[in-house]
Amino acid sequence: MEKEFPIIETSRLILREVKKEDAFDMFTYLSDIDVVKPMGLEPFQTVKDAWDEINWYTSIYEEGTGIRWGITLKDSGKVIGSCGFLNMLTKHSRAEIGYELSKDYWGKGIASEALEAVVKYGYHHYHLERIEALIEPANLSSQKLVEKQGFKREGLLRHYEFTCGKFDDLYMYSIIKEDFNLI
Repeated sequence: MEKEFPIIETSRLILREVKKEDAFDMFTYLSDIDVVKPMGLEPFQTVKDAWDEINWYTSIYEEGTGIRWGITLKDSGKVIGSCGFLNMLTKHSRAEIGYELSKDYWGKGIASEALEAVVKYGYHHYHLERIEALIEPANLSSQKLVEKQGFKREGLLRHYEFTCGKFDDLYMYSIIKEDFNLI
């Protein structure tokens, strides 16, 4: 990983490193059941939960196993979501992508704009060949989002994760570098 945390700029967004001072903004949306349920998380109960999330972002970056950018609007700088890679396997040139966005910003194209920028960054800077997205079957909006970006559904992973006291099936989506270049 780079020593300096990279910043990605799009027409409306700045994707940047999340800091401790962003914890309250993160807590605001990560305490919303509608935001965290598709992620297999319980709603955050305290700002300390957001600090723990920030610490996780820092640890995956330092370990070289992932990177998570805070999604901010250019005009406010407030963190309204995050997007990034986890489970990066350099040897295999692949990573999983994850994202979430405050419900206040759903349906405005922000997640799509952030996802496209992060995928592009992964291909150009991390030399990824394959990017995967694991999505619960009930999460239709997330499925539409990745399909719009060119991801293909590969199949259903039955009882793939144990979250919130139950086993979850997940769809495996992927996009390979060749697919992305066609878009």
